[in-house]
Amino acid sequence: MASKFKLGNKVFVIAEISANHGQSLKRAIQMIREAAKCGVDAVKFQTYTPDTLTLDADNKYFRIKHGKWGSQTLYQLYEKAYTPWDWFKKLKKTADSQGIVFFSTAFDRTSVDFLEDLEVPLHKIASFELVDIPLIEYAAKTHKPLILSTGMASLNEIREAVSAAKRAGGKDIMLLKCVSDYPAEPKAMNLRAIPYMAKLFKLPVGLSDHTLGIAAAVAAVAQGARIIEKHFTLSRKIKTPDSFFSLEPQELMALVENVRIAEDSLGEATFKLSRRERQNKIFRRSLFCARDIRKGERLTLENIRSIRPVHGLPPKYLKGLLGRKAACDIKKAMPIRLEYIKE
Repeated sequence: MASKFKLGNKVFVIAEISANHGQSLKRAIQMIREAAKCGVDAVKFQTYTPDTLTLDADNKYFRIKHGKWGSQTLYQLYEKAYTPWDWFKKLKKTADSQGIVFFSTAFDRTSVDFLEDLEVPLHKIASFELVDIPLIEYAAKTHKPLILSTGMASLNEIREAVSAAKRAGGKDIMLLKCVSDYPAEPKAMNLRAIPYMAKLFKLPVGLSDHTLGIAAAVAAVAQGARIIEKHFTLSRKIKTPDSFFSLEPQELMALVENVRIAEDSLGEATFKLSRRERQNKIFRRSLFCARDIRKGERLTLENIRSIRPVHGLPPKYLKGLLGRKAACDIKKAMPIRLEYIKE
């Protein structure tokens, strides 16, 4: 049986393989191993064929207008991008051997059934399929955790998708904030929507990030993202449909490291001092004798100063002490204490 999946306290980092295997099983297996070395929690593929996703048609409705994907039909793009279904058992076995989660985006009922036979621990619905309510219901009926990506969606469309999933028996539902642009511009990300979505839907929310680099993904963690998904490639020099906006291994490793730092840094809404902070309080400023002071001599800015460390009176007392007389001799570099000052 497939292992059960439950979103934990740590941010769940997904390496999206997508089309970056370039139709090479050997490369796909290598990518899983490299992603595991980078410290990700999961690898994700996409389960479709050109025929399950679109029609082999060449009219104005099926022609792509995009800087990187243009001059071809949807069918031609998906022919290059899809993952052969007879690879999946080997791919899952590789991920299992690396100790990371293997799952895939389902694009129709046949792919849900196929992934169920493979015993994946969770399902995902892509942004473009968020309006396919029957597909969402079918995936939710498996009663496995379900990730819904929300690129291009209005709040009402997200509500409809979530309601459909719950109505069909879905319980562990997760949402991904997403901008369905390739690559996406940072200024279009609106990451403050993440805590808003989490509060509104009372569900875990993450980020499916198509920006270049890792800054947006790390910033999303500070906004409460529980999941981070980034496209991954061995090298952008290997030209595949998604390689131009994907992370290379050293970048993916940096993403994981920075996500872990970010989540560790969030902590709690508290002003309690850490152990080291308590130790370092000794280096705060306090009032010290700046030169020898004789008994009866008045205190001035020339003979007492606010300096580090903390052993004397707090600096807030300086103004009130000026002009007062010393009750005894005070040697230079001694902390100023109330008993040294005449009433």
